[in-house]
Amino acid sequence: MTTTASARPRFRAAIALLAATATALVTVSTTQTTATAASTAQQTAEAPTINETFDGPGLPAGWTAAEGSWRVEGGRLLGTSTSSSQQSRITFGTPLADFRIEARLRFESAIDAARWTAFGLDLAPSGAVPWSIATIRNNATAANGLEFAQRTTANAWNVTNTGPSPVQVGTGKEVRVAVEVRGSRGVWYVDGREALRTTQVQRTPQGVQALFVNGATVSFDDLTVTPLGRESFVRKPGETLRVWAHRGASSAVPENTAASDEVARRAGAEWIENDVQPSKDGVPVIMHDGTVDRTTDGTGAVNSLTAAQLAGLDAGSWFAPAFTGQRVPTLASQLDGLKTRGGNLLLEVKGPHTRVQVERIVTEIRAKGMASRVFVQSFEPQHLRWMRELAPELPLGLLRSTLDADPVAIAKDLGLSAYNPSEAAFRTRPGIAVDLHAAGVAVNVWTVDNATSWKFLEEADVDGIITNRPAELAGWNAAFKQRPTATILSPATGAKFDRAQTVTIAVDGAARQDITLDGKPVTNGQTIALAHETAGRHVIKVGATESTFELVATQTGLAHLIFTSDAPANAKATMASLLGSARYDALATYAATPATRGLTADQKRLIIAEAQALRDR
Repeated sequence: MTTTASARPRFRAAIALLAATATALVTVSTTQTTATAASTAQQTAEAPTINETFDGPGLPAGWTAAEGSWRVEGGRLLGTSTSSSQQSRITFGTPLADFRIEARLRFESAIDAARWTAFGLDLAPSGAVPWSIATIRNNATAANGLEFAQRTTANAWNVTNTGPSPVQVGTGKEVRVAVEVRGSRGVWYVDGREALRTTQVQRTPQGVQALFVNGATVSFDDLTVTPLGRESFVRKPGETLRVWAHRGASSAVPENTAASDEVARRAGAEWIENDVQPSKDGVPVIMHDGTVDRTTDGTGAVNSLTAAQLAGLDAGSWFAPAFTGQRVPTLASQLDGLKTRGGNLLLEVKGPHTRVQVERIVTEIRAKGMASRVFVQSFEPQHLRWMRELAPELPLGLLRSTLDADPVAIAKDLGLSAYNPSEAAFRTRPGIAVDLHAAGVAVNVWTVDNATSWKFLEEADVDGIITNRPAELAGWNAAFKQRPTATILSPATGAKFDRAQTVTIAVDGAARQDITLDGKPVTNGQTIALAHETAGRHVIKVGATESTFELVATQTGLAHLIFTSDAPANAKATMASLLGSARYDALATYAATPATRGLTADQKRLIIAEAQALRDR
């Protein structure tokens, strides 16, 4: 940069003024941001129904020790079970459909490594069977270190899901654990990491929460039970792709049958997709095609046959002789199966429907008490509009073979929870995932059956996959969770920078994992100057780990743009003077005049944009 002698004092004065002003602005900005964030948190956070630190002299009010020894000591709750046959338990809380239970726990002693402690997810206030629980063993990294289990009305165990903890527990080691429950679904978290899922939490109308101890003494602290608000289907960092089983496990079992639902459930699919359309007599039945010809031993259009006629068709022998006798289910029977055996329904409203026919679907769902376990999708926006009017509690997804010009706009118009394009459509514009996520809308891609595509879609921030191969995708997810995690050391997430600064990418544990900044490859240790980067939020990703920082307008950043530009010295001096007196409109106008000849188009654009951003702040 070349300057004249007369201009230098003006530069130094401008810089001094900007430095002082910038310091004050940073202080004010930080205070305002903190206050705004706190206010937002207060507005959106769910208030815990239980928030217990065990600082009182005895058991908290409303807590009922049903078996074993329970006492408060040293600011912790201690539960003791003297043998492997004693299920010590203490109940508390209120019936909640969707909630998160969380605590810090420590095994003080255990009679062997297999002993366990558990969150009671649903049981009678008296502690009587049946129970639904989530257990963690003293040897938590064993193959069954974590479990979801049921104690039946016959007082027998039914262990539905097992898996290892990502971290060891062991006597004397404290660990933070949590379980999120939504209807029949449950997710185990250990030290903040997802570890195990289930779709088979048995629920009762009056079930409350509890703690259990078996063959051990376990202490607990900082226990909270927090109701969960309306579910977001946007995948959180570190979570695996959501498995949506297309027509059930349709690669292995005849589609849209009770058998395909059962195999999908056992395969680990959290959601099972079925198609629904009306019979001649208006009964919602499960069938994909407009006719029964391909998947049954009958012929004719679905809407030309009564429910009784459809029920008499063989819907399995076309697939393989072993499935002879499978029937065309009604929506009601499919809901019964899911309610009894576990699982959730992604229901596609298939083909033409009237409003009355859509209303009949809603009636069936509500009559079975399954509104919290059904997600509705359709290619037809009108079907979704009727659904939103009739059942605003149901999440909605729009299916697309080609992308809309503005997916976010149509998502907002329809009140969507998810926008679900084909893989081919998504690949034409994968950036829609970022835009839709910013609007709180998930992206689930159909119908994808190979690991190469799963990897691409996972890295493109897709939230779920609709697949004919749910078992394979569930296995791929399990392998995904075993990949080494990385820690992004720099920049710190949430940090704010201006155009005078640089950021250095520093990642620990990133071996064999790609690092990207806003989707573009970067290297560990790379320093990036921010002068010409896009204003706003930027995302660094390493595998499932991400960190964000923000590039914001400041006087210091704008001064850097001015002084490092190719404008003439007197123009730089004039712009610095206007900046120092906070005359941002005048500065933006001046930057566009011939007096600033020498500025490149990019320099001019950035100086004007930065001045306007400071004006509007």
